[in-house]
Amino acid sequence: RSSSSACFRAFETSLRRSAGMSGYDEGGVYVNDMGAPMDEEDGDSRNASRIKYREFIRTYRDEQRGTFIYREQLLAHYNAGEYYLDINLDHLLAYDSRLTNALMASPGVHLALFEKAATEAAELIAVSSEARSSDIPAIQILLSASKSPSTIREMLSSQVSRLVHIPGIITQAGKPQPKVTVATAVCRNCRHHLRIANRQGLSNIPLPRVCRAPRTEGDNSERCQLDSYQVLPEESDFVDQQRLKLQEAPETVPTGDMPRTLKLIVDRHLVGKVTPGQRVTVTGVFTVISSKPQEGNGRGKNGAADALSIREPYLRVVGLKVGMDTDGKGSLARFTAEEEEHFRAMARSGDIRERIVKSIAPSICGRDDVKAAVACLLFSGTRKRLNDGMHLRGDVNVLLLGDPSVAKSQFLKFAEKVAPIGVYTSGKGSSAAGLTAMVTQEPSTREFYLEGGAMVLADGGIVCIDEFDKMREQDRVAIHEAMEQQTISIAKAGITTVLNSRAAVLAAANPAFGAYDDSQELESNLDLATTILSRFDLIFILRDLRNEELDAQIARHVMGLHTHAGAHTAGADADASDEIPIETLQRYIHYCRTRCFPRLTESAAVVLQAHYVKFRTQMRALEKEGGGGIPVTVRQLEAIVRVSESLAKMELSQFATEEHVAEAIRIFTVSTIESAKSGGLTMEGHVDGEVQTCEKLIKNRVLVSHHMSQKVLIDELCKQGLSEKAAKTAINILVQRDEFRLEKQNKYLKRLR
Repeated sequence: RSSSSACFRAFETSLRRSAGMSGYDEGGVYVNDMGAPMDEEDGDSRNASRIKYREFIRTYRDEQRGTFIYREQLLAHYNAGEYYLDINLDHLLAYDSRLTNALMASPGVHLALFEKAATEAAELIAVSSEARSSDIPAIQILLSASKSPSTIREMLSSQVSRLVHIPGIITQAGKPQPKVTVATAVCRNCRHHLRIANRQGLSNIPLPRVCRAPRTEGDNSERCQLDSYQVLPEESDFVDQQRLKLQEAPETVPTGDMPRTLKLIVDRHLVGKVTPGQRVTVTGVFTVISSKPQEGNGRGKNGAADALSIREPYLRVVGLKVGMDTDGKGSLARFTAEEEEHFRAMARSGDIRERIVKSIAPSICGRDDVKAAVACLLFSGTRKRLNDGMHLRGDVNVLLLGDPSVAKSQFLKFAEKVAPIGVYTSGKGSSAAGLTAMVTQEPSTREFYLEGGAMVLADGGIVCIDEFDKMREQDRVAIHEAMEQQTISIAKAGITTVLNSRAAVLAAANPAFGAYDDSQELESNLDLATTILSRFDLIFILRDLRNEELDAQIARHVMGLHTHAGAHTAGADADASDEIPIETLQRYIHYCRTRCFPRLTESAAVVLQAHYVKFRTQMRALEKEGGGGIPVTVRQLEAIVRVSESLAKMELSQFATEEHVAEAIRIFTVSTIESAKSGGLTMEGHVDGEVQTCEKLIKNRVLVSHHMSQKVLIDELCKQGLSEKAAKTAINILVQRDEFRLEKQNKYLKRLR
């Protein structure tokens, strides 16, 4: 360290006299197309700022660790062949507040000086390491700050040409393209070579129309013709550049408003760092560029004036922080020591699970098992990566099936509100592309871009889909991969890629007849295929039962909500004493999801294994007796594991014990198993032999494009010794496969293929 400091002092004088390296930001630097060049500051002021930046890099010390942060970082990056430097603006502010204010106010000027100072410091490191300083490219400065970021809605004219911090979600990512930084042009007539520096951001190099070859006095040779220069790509300098689109986070968009977007331009080391669906906080220069005139106005009377007056904003990114904590709220990103101690005390209280269940949708009366399932969905299990590279999902998917007015949508709205990352959508207004991803084409460049849908934007959170039964079948099939593998594969318009959609799904659906029909079997009431049902870990059937005692309890609860809404009474305060406030619950969920990753203990795994074998044995015994049997497949076994881990995560426990497994089995039993027992809900991979026989007989009885009464067909099957339940189940399976169709108020059956 002492030898490095000596080298810095030894070459100080020579570096002040030298012009430095010709880097990306050297020459005429503009903040935007209409910005002022560097000449707005005199040479002495620019030189003094450059020296201050260099001194900051080489002398700033971390008081706690006693190390030179940026000197060591620059040395480590130089040895690794990475020519960039991460600068925290808080450190620069503590070092020199005037210099920081100048950087914030005029980033186009000072970023060039900062990068030149970093390159000079890298030259000193190269000399001390006996490397050739001419081989060092320009050092890129990447900025970050911990202050509260702004929003896209605050990007107005007052922010033009200033340094800003904006959070959001990347919804669109273009292909990396080379951008010329210094172009070499040659005259076609006299072969005169000219080096032209390009401006940053979205800009093109204007080639001179007149040849600039020096002419001596008395030279009467013929002048070169106009527009004689052409660019030599092989002798020009290029850097990588990429276009992105930033969108407001869904939870920050005002109700009834459309989410706003902002175009981003990243270059050099920031290219290829993000994909659609990732949450980021970007630091950059808010810039404008001349907007192209609309078609038909370019040659009009006011076409040129409109092109000069209308400006399109974009952000030239100089810093990029990737992660799901950067949502703009600031509260979810960091936890104080007092908060962490408070959360650990909550976890040790012993009744934290009961308090969390009471805090889930407190305006809904009863439904404690559903609230426990929603709590497991919010906390989620542990995502695992196997040795072969495969991933096991940790998110819990929950389906609520039931009559109208049983508070299904309220559960979805509350979960979307309390989840750190939540996206709410309706099945009727959602398409396959809107849920997964789509490929769009930029009108100006005609280039194809990948844009993420709802499940991509909710990566790391939850997706709430209401009216799940109203979705088209092809749209439901599109989310099969996203629900199980938690990825979305895209192969459109020459773009082949895989996007992450690590999100839990909370869906609500109504029965096929609007309300649950007791005279029909369960599969007749459900208009959902078995393939989609098997991807839900917990399935609840919510019935609007006519019970006098229950009706009176619900009526008192609803009347209490209406009469005491917004008022504080003694009874309400007593009931709410155990409830966790929504803000605290949201922060506690985020803390548990990011700090705790429980695993099953060996004893709990043995208990769960024995339970699985027991259920499978019971199923085989029922099949031998002629019963339907309730299968528990491997997917349901993994579902119980995930629910157990989520229950342990509520207590900040690193291990899921037998107690957690027992509670998970109870929740699974009262949800999916009870739903299956109520009417023969079949899981994927299990079809009863009697049902298969009915399918064959129905196909032999009804020809293609012919009709037959459903009642007559069921009577014929019953006369052959088959049960009515198996006949109805076979008809429902054939209808779901699109082999048959019910017509005339479901009285007739028509064979399609």
